[in-house]
Amino acid sequence: MISETTLTPTETDILIVTDVQYDFLPGGALAVPDGDAVIAPINRLAQAFRHVLPTQDWHPPGHTSFASSHPGRTPFEVIELDYGPQVLWPDHCIQATPGAEISRDLHIPHAQLVIRKGYDPKIDSYSGFIEADRKTSTGLAGYLKERGFRRVFCTGLALDFCVHWTALDAKAAGFDTYVIEDASRAIDTNGSLARARDDLRTAEVHTIRSSQIVTV
Repeated sequence: MISETTLTPTETDILIVTDVQYDFLPGGALAVPDGDAVIAPINRLAQAFRHVLPTQDWHPPGHTSFASSHPGRTPFEVIELDYGPQVLWPDHCIQATPGAEISRDLHIPHAQLVIRKGYDPKIDSYSGFIEADRKTSTGLAGYLKERGFRRVFCTGLALDFCVHWTALDAKAAGFDTYVIEDASRAIDTNGSLARARDDLRTAEVHTIRSSQIVTV
């Protein structure tokens, strides 16, 4: 359910812009349907938030989450790895390649930190907080707490994977957490979007629209 509350960003709020990278945009190696539609609302939102933090998928070649690393497997199959089920993806967001770059159409020059994730060749990472083994921390929770942030607003790509897990982990770390739905887009493979929405609702993560953020 989408809350109707109107919210004004404060000094203790931060906007997380998840993985708006060329490989997730139209024409990219793992393009999210309508993924470029998140850019305009994120740019509007970024004007209202003094604090903005992008995350960036940053995989080495031959990453374990790539279908190409598992002979005979195809993208979007699910296999078991040491840490549990893993969706196999097309090769994407390989370190220092154009596809891994954050979109230059984003206007967030005041971003103070970029969190890179998925750089361990043996562990995937959807969340900006904790990698897919659910043990390895990126350090983001500690950074946000030390800076005194209390509310986290999540946007970007993809709603049913990286945005979803980032929001769940923000909530679990003790932050009042919001997903801005029209500033996010989903892949929706094998029912992933419905499951993500159920998870967010169960965790009491708020779902809102960008129009509910006061931007003046």
